[in-house]
Amino acid sequence: MYSKTIMHSNILRLSLLLALAGTCLSPAHSAQASRAATRTRAKAQVAAARSRPLWPGARFTEAARARAIRRGLRFIYRTALGRANFDRYGDDYLWCFYTISATVDDPVVQRTAQRMGVERARLWRRLHRTLPDDADAATIEDYVSGSDAADSLGVRDEQMKQTLERVAGRFPARDYLSFDPLSEPPPTDVPDECAYDGAQNPRGAKVCRVCHRPLQMKTRYDVWYDALITAYTGDRYGVMLGAHYADVLKWLPTLRPYPVHARGEDFYDSVYAIAHIVYTLNDYNQAQLSPRLLPAEYEFLRAHLRDGVALKDTDMLGEMMDSLRAFGVTEDDPDLRAAIEFYLTHQNRDGSWGDTDEADIYDRYHPTWNAIDGLSRYRWRGTGLSHPELKPLLEQWAEQVESRQAR
Repeated sequence: MYSKTIMHSNILRLSLLLALAGTCLSPAHSAQASRAATRTRAKAQVAAARSRPLWPGARFTEAARARAIRRGLRFIYRTALGRANFDRYGDDYLWCFYTISATVDDPVVQRTAQRMGVERARLWRRLHRTLPDDADAATIEDYVSGSDAADSLGVRDEQMKQTLERVAGRFPARDYLSFDPLSEPPPTDVPDECAYDGAQNPRGAKVCRVCHRPLQMKTRYDVWYDALITAYTGDRYGVMLGAHYADVLKWLPTLRPYPVHARGEDFYDSVYAIAHIVYTLNDYNQAQLSPRLLPAEYEFLRAHLRDGVALKDTDMLGEMMDSLRAFGVTEDDPDLRAAIEFYLTHQNRDGSWGDTDEADIYDRYHPTWNAIDGLSRYRWRGTGLSHPELKPLLEQWAEQVESRQAR
C-alpha cells in the first residue's frame, strides 16, 4: 500500500515536471515557428512582387526586369575581365560598377555590382601603382578618374593621390578640357579622333597629322560635356584638372536653345550633354533634381523621349530615361513605359544591348550600362545638388529661360 502510494506520488511529480518542461520549451518553439512563418510570408511576398506586371496591362513582369538587369550586369563584368578591354577602359568600368552599386534599388544588383567593382578596383590598383614619369595630361586624367572610382569602391591609395596632386598642375586647362573655360565658351574647332587611324590631333587641325585625311570637328555640346565630366571628376577626387566644375558649368546658357529636330550630331550630343548636366549635379543618380532648376533641359528630354525609342538608340535612350527619373518622372508616364518595354524587348542573347557586331568593346558595354540604368528604379537620397552653392546661379538661369518662353 505504501509503495503504491509512493509510486503514484512519483508519477504525479514526473507528470508535473514534464508539464513544466513543456511550458518552458513552448515559447522557444513558438518563436522558432513564428520566424519560419515570417520567412515563408516574406518569400511569398517577394514571389508575388516578382510575378506582378510592371504596371496594369504591361507585357513584362518585375521578374523579367530584374532578370534583364542582372544579365546585363554579368555581361559587363565578363567584358571587364578581358585584359585588353580593362587596360583601355578600366576607369570607366569601375565607375559603372560603383554607380550601379550606390544607386540601384535592388539589393541583389547592389551587392553584385559592389563585389564586381571591388574585385576590378583591386586589379586596377595593382596595374597603376605608380604614375609614369612621362605622364601627359590624358594619362593624369585617366589616373584621376580611375583613382576616384576605386576610392569610391573602398580601394584607396593615398600615396597615388599625393602624386597626382603634385603633378596635375603641370598642364593647362586646354590640355585637359580642349579649351580654357576661364576665358572662352565651348569651341567648334576641336577635331574628333581620326576616323581612319584613331589619331588625336591638336585643336584647329583640319587634316590628320598621320594620314592627312580631312578631320571631323566635335560639336560644342560634345566638347563641353566632356570637359564637364573631367572637371567634376577632378573636383570630386580633390585634384583639379585644368579648371573647376563651376568654371565649365557657367557656359551652360550658351548651349541653349537645344536642337528641335531629332537628327544630326548636334541632337545626339545635346542629349548626352543634358544627361551629364543631370549626372554631375545629382552625383550620378544619387539625388533627384527639381525640374524648375533646369526647365529647358527637362522639357527637351520630355519632348524627345519617344524619339529615343523610335531611333532605337540603346545607348542614348537610357541616359534620357534615368535623367527624367531624376526629374521625378515615374513609370506612370506612357513614354517612359514605352522605353522600358523597348529595352526588355531588345536585349541580346548574351545579356547585352546594342549592336553585337561593334568592334570597340565600349560600344558593347556602354549601351548595356545605360540600359541597366534606364530600366532601374533608384533609391534616391532626397532632392539636392552635388554643388549646393550653384543653386542661385541655376535659379537665375531658369528665370531667364522662363522669361524668354513667356515672350
